[in-house]
Amino acid sequence: MEESDKQPDNLTKRSNTTRKTDSSADTEDLLVPDMQTHFMKDHGVDATSQTANIRPADMITIPDLIRKKRDGGQLSDDEIKAFIQAVKEKTIQDSQTGAMLMAIWLNGMVSAEIKALTREMMSSGEVMEWPDEWKNFMVDKHSTGGVGDKVSLVLAPALAACGCKVPMISGRGLAHTGGTLDKLESIPGFKVEQSREQILEILDSVGCCIVGQTETLVPADRVLYALRDITSTVDSLPLVTGSIISKKGAESLFALVLDVKFGRAAICKDLESATELAQMLVEAGNGLGICTAAVLSGMNSTIGRCVGNSVEVIESLETLKGNGPDDLMELVTTQGGLLLVMTGLVSDLSEGRKQISEAVVGGAALSKFQAMMEAQGVNSDTAQLLCSTNADYYSVLRKAKHQLELKAPADGIVLEIDGLVLAQVLHRLGAGRSKAGEPVNHSVGAVLLVSIGQRVTKGDPWLRLHYEDLALTPDQRNHLESALTVGADKKIQTQQKHTLVEKILPEKYQ
Repeated sequence: MEESDKQPDNLTKRSNTTRKTDSSADTEDLLVPDMQTHFMKDHGVDATSQTANIRPADMITIPDLIRKKRDGGQLSDDEIKAFIQAVKEKTIQDSQTGAMLMAIWLNGMVSAEIKALTREMMSSGEVMEWPDEWKNFMVDKHSTGGVGDKVSLVLAPALAACGCKVPMISGRGLAHTGGTLDKLESIPGFKVEQSREQILEILDSVGCCIVGQTETLVPADRVLYALRDITSTVDSLPLVTGSIISKKGAESLFALVLDVKFGRAAICKDLESATELAQMLVEAGNGLGICTAAVLSGMNSTIGRCVGNSVEVIESLETLKGNGPDDLMELVTTQGGLLLVMTGLVSDLSEGRKQISEAVVGGAALSKFQAMMEAQGVNSDTAQLLCSTNADYYSVLRKAKHQLELKAPADGIVLEIDGLVLAQVLHRLGAGRSKAGEPVNHSVGAVLLVSIGQRVTKGDPWLRLHYEDLALTPDQRNHLESALTVGADKKIQTQQKHTLVEKILPEKYQ
């Protein structure tokens, strides 16, 4: 998941559904007054007054808001503003925030509530400002997370080469999904932490940057996300939407494209749930005045052939040199083409795809990537070496101590490669993290040596594993070997083109 708001498997479908609760006196006596009393004591309020000093003019109390949402009510704009303000100013207990999050998880939110939540979260911190001449060309993308998802590393410089400004704020990997920032930090010297002034300078000179979230950007989301994690409310669609779109809104974008993935290795397991999430995200983005579209793409296998931080950087650089795999280029050209259409730089998606492809294959995007590396701290000689033809990548990037090749178990056609299985094993070997703040081993990764639809012979190598001190256990090896399915299927033609994009929303861009 890119930068992303990482979610667990089996994303819960709780959006605008409501569930009425029996608000008996006994229930209220147990759940509300005690919480309210603690809250009032913390804020120097007389409990007998029955009001908390959050918004004196409107007499809105946090316990009242929790009760209303718990009982299936719809929160007003002012009530949502009061809640987010209390979160930002830390005038609310964590237990109360957690109670509200659970009430939202249980009862969902209607469109008006999601719009208000997203807007107030965005406004809780700094909102970026850009020169007037840039405003119609400020673009970004967001992915809900996948395996081998290196789209940002190719797309950002390609868009810059086509005349866009790309202030890409990305995230780190969590669980089985990789993070764009972790990949870039495998390049010695690359600094993902940049001030607002530095971002402006890089956009002015290069046209794109890929950075981490600043301390002043959407501070309410930092609090809510941490509490969502420990209250098992991460998979609430309204909360997912508010988290993602509020951060993009704070970038003051003109256009945004969302890559919403579905399949075994994605947060959404089927097209139906992915469509529900995509529609909610698009509506929220448009509600903030951002021209927003979504690409729904399959995520059963991997994107490209490389999974892991350093190896994905290598594959990204090879793609920028015109040697990219078809599935990666499909995602790059589709998402980039959409953004060019939305900014008015091209008239239709076909022309947009063509321009992005030419920027990548022709070398203009590679030049932008080299300039971006240098602007973000990479030594100029290092950047030049990485971008040179026939580069010796491992003279710069860290290489794992051990490589192991797995062999095909039988003759036949490659029917399936389970991306989730690969990612889970690599995660255990050190490529990922289980909780925020943990280090990752940039050298750990895997390179697929075959593609879906390819005919193989028993004993042919199909995967090269890069690993370090952690020895591969028999269970992990068996798990990896189970990721490959070889057989005979008349529906799969040898070396067929493997496409990922299923549909685009709104359909007018299809």
